Amino acid sequence: MSEIQVHQRRVRALTLFFITALVLSGLTAVPLGRELDLLDRLAGPGTWLAGWLPALCGWIGIVHAGLRAAYAAFPQVAYGTDWLAFAHLVIAAGFIGLLRDPLRNRWLVEWGLLACGLLVVWAVLLGGVRGIPWFWTLIDCSFGILGSVPLFFARASLRRLEKLTQG
Repeated sequence: MSEIQVHQRRVRALTLFFITALVLSGLTAVPLGRELDLLDRLAGPGTWLAGWLPALCGWIGIVHAGLRAAYAAFPQVAYGTDWLAFAHLVIAAGFIGLLRDPLRNRWLVEWGLLACGLLVVWAVLLGGVRGIPWFWTLIDCSFGILGSVPLFFARASLRRLEKLTQG
């Protein structure tokens, strides 16, 4: 296998991983009520986790109660997370161009890195505005930080691939 093929495969594998992560994280937004029911059972008062991480478990309880109250009074609120999931799927679909032709669509890696960086800024700014605890804001920021890792590696392979194909 040539070095060009190695870098093409690496970019495609990293892109496929990134697409899969986007799809899975998006799909978790649809059954949010059920997920929070389960999480509250695991982290609720009296659980081993509540004794170990009381602030986190308390926050989970607050979010669970708020979501349940909102869903009970206004079930249409869940439609917002349906659209969040759809947005993840559409963004993931956009990266298919990188699978098809990595060099021609290398701009997607730069765009993805920009989006990952902006996610951190968005979480910090709006987390503060919305009163989100700092530890939860860090969890939200981790999606942008971790999402950028495969994109950084893909960018490095694309740069090498570009040099190899230009002679």
